[in-house]
Amino acid sequence: MFVEGGWRPPWEPPPRPPQPRLTGHQERMLIWIIVVNVLLWFLAPIGGATVIHAAIAIMQ
Repeated sequence: MFVEGGWRPPWEPPPRPPQPRLTGHQERMLIWIIVVNVLLWFLAPIGGATVIHAAIAIMQ
């Protein structure tokens, strides 16, 4: 019931210092990917409508 010398918790390694999630190059690539996606978000509907209008014009 009693432990001589007192109770000691199991040994745990010291915590690691926090590391950055992304490197500088990875951050720049992520920003470029976001910029391209936002541009396509606005340009794709216009391009899609142009293709549809061109297809209708060819069929007439």
